Parts: sequence; C-alpha cells; structure tokens
Amino acid sequence: MVETQSTAEEKETRHILSLSGGKDSTALALYMKDRVSGIEYVFCDTGEELQETYDYLERIEAHLGKSVTRLNPERPFKHYLDLYRGMLPDPRTRWCTRMLKLKPFEKYVGNDPVRLYVGIRADEPHRTGYVSTKPNITTVFPFVEDRLRYKDIQRILKDSGIGLPEYYKWRSRSGCYFCFFQQRCEWVGLLENHKDLFDKAAEFEKYDPETGESFTWIQGESLSDISDPDRIVAIKNEYQKRRSRSFHNATDPDAPLLDVFSDDDDDNENHVGCLICHL
Repeated sequence: MVETQSTAEEKETRHILSLSGGKDSTALALYMKDRVSGIEYVFCDTGEELQETYDYLERIEAHLGKSVTRLNPERPFKHYLDLYRGMLPDPRTRWCTRMLKLKPFEKYVGNDPVRLYVGIRADEPHRTGYVSTKPNITTVFPFVEDRLRYKDIQRILKDSGIGLPEYYKWRSRSGCYFCFFQQRCEWVGLLENHKDLFDKAAEFEKYDPETGESFTWIQGESLSDISDPDRIVAIKNEYQKRRSRSFHNATDPDAPLLDVFSDDDDDNENHVGCLICHL
C-alpha cells in the first residue's frame, strides 16, 4: 500500500485580501501591508464598475507597490440577466454577487487553505456579511480584532495620502454602477455624473404587459420616474432633510455615514451590502 502525503503538508495557507474599491477594504490593505508577508490582493471585476473605481485601484497599487489581481466572471452581466429571465438582482437574491464576484473568487482560491481578510470595522456589529462559505476559507476581521473604528479608517487613508475615491462625492458605497443597494439620491448622482451609465441601467428594467410584472432597480419606482426633473428636486430635498436630521440627532461621532443616505420607506435590509462588493 502506497502512503500519500497529507494535504496539510502539500499546501500552505494563502493570505488573500479582496478589494472592492471602497474605503474600508483599501484601508485594510494598507493596514495589513507590513503585517502579513506574501498577502495577495484581488479585485472581482464585474465589467460593470465605475471608471472612478478603476482609477482608485491604480492609486491603491501605487501605494502598495504591488499589483492587484483582477478576477473576471465567466460570462457578462447581460448573460446572467437573460438566464434569470430579466429578473434584476435584489437584496434577497443577490445573484449578481454570487455569479459575478463569488464564483470567480472561489475559482481563484480553488481548494487551497485560505485566510481571507475582510474590512468590517469594530463599529459595525450589524454586518455579518455575504462572503464565501467554502470550508477551506477562514474569514478574519483585523479591524474588529484590533478595535478600529470609522475614525481610524479615516486616519489610515489620510495618513497614506491615498484619500477617498472620487465617487464618494455623490455615492455612499463601492460596487457596480447599477447596484440595487443605491438610495434614490445616489441614483440621481449617477444620472448627473454618468448619464450614459444611468441610461444603460434603465435599459435593463422591464415591464411584462402579459403578466403585469415589472423589474426595476428600486421597488415601486423606475429609473424613468427618478429622472423626471420634479422628482429629482423632491429626492434632493428629502435627502437634505434626512441629512439634517442625521447630523442633528447623532450622538455617536463615529455613526456610519450610510445612515444619511437611507430612505425612510426602505427596508432596513437594503442598508447591509455584500461584503465582497461594498467594503
């Protein structure tokens, strides 16, 4: 009988940090740079990202002094949209995350033992995530372990000189330009900053006259409705009211800025994005 070596002897643990193009994963990449040797940086590129995200990734690479591996899905978004018969992804199904990000990531990892570093902060106990559950992947949260909060992430980005990506001027999170987690004010921001992408996202919306079923990015409202000039004014006014209330009522200086963007009539579930997309 021939004896075989154990898998533990054959494979060393890989250390991987998945960047989203957002502030938290970027701060974590900088934080872990000199703490873990041989760490791999990856970005799951759906092909539906903002140009600001790609620009920011180049800045990240310059600060890390190391390339970020781009991982691409087997098929483009439109292929899967057709496969799901025009049903747009939403907070409950999240098939876009599964097909465009998780699958490419899991293919890249294979069966190797992996420690995956995730940028959940110590002031985000509500975030449980949407990451791979493969048994060979162990997820670790350095910011939680070291008790780093939002103000610490701000300091890391400021001290490094990398700052924030440009899209934070009108958007509260990273992710695809058509991300269903966007609030109405952020859709207006997309319209005003990237009208071509707003129009492209609107083309994915559908109405079936036979069944009366509609597929829209926002429940109960189409992007055509959002783009109406009077509706834009109303959305901006409501955003300013929420912004004023949020800052007036805030007792915690580290309160997540996402609270400012939340729509009063939205399900709370909408505010918890996929970790691989939105950190």
